[in-house]
Amino acid sequence: MSHLKVSWDEYNRKIEELAITVSDYEFNQIVCVAKGGLRVGDILSRIYDVPLAILSAESYDGKTQTQGELVFSRDLAMTRPGLGSKVLLVDDLADSGTTLIKTVEWLRHYYGFYIKEMRTAVLWTKGCSVFTPDYQCEYLADSPWIHQPFGKYELMTIEDLKNNG
Repeated sequence: MSHLKVSWDEYNRKIEELAITVSDYEFNQIVCVAKGGLRVGDILSRIYDVPLAILSAESYDGKTQTQGELVFSRDLAMTRPGLGSKVLLVDDLADSGTTLIKTVEWLRHYYGFYIKEMRTAVLWTKGCSVFTPDYQCEYLADSPWIHQPFGKYELMTIEDLKNNG
């Protein structure tokens, strides 16, 4: 398996690139998939000054780099009642594509009465993904394992911090 190491500067530049890439879509709501899409959604929400809703989902075990069963939170976390009618769904990457497929289904099932249009955006799409987002910064044909700058915390414990600090 190949690897792609991403620094904080590179990561932030990718989010800025994504902001430009989605600029043709006049969305009035961002929904991010947390944990991976949380930073992406937060920054895009600030740039576009639109509300951010958070859907917590988890399937990866950062310690073994394997994908398990996808589990969603019960509700969206939102600061405003209701959901915008033109949604930009963001995540950090389309890996297998399963998370994005199931997230789109979840949103349509539980919030479809609000949503008139929904598009998807990610920083990276891997070649192995069965889902093609509407927007992406980079297509990675060889499907590398992406070492994002916050990934070090997947393996860290509070004891590690105490011993090194």
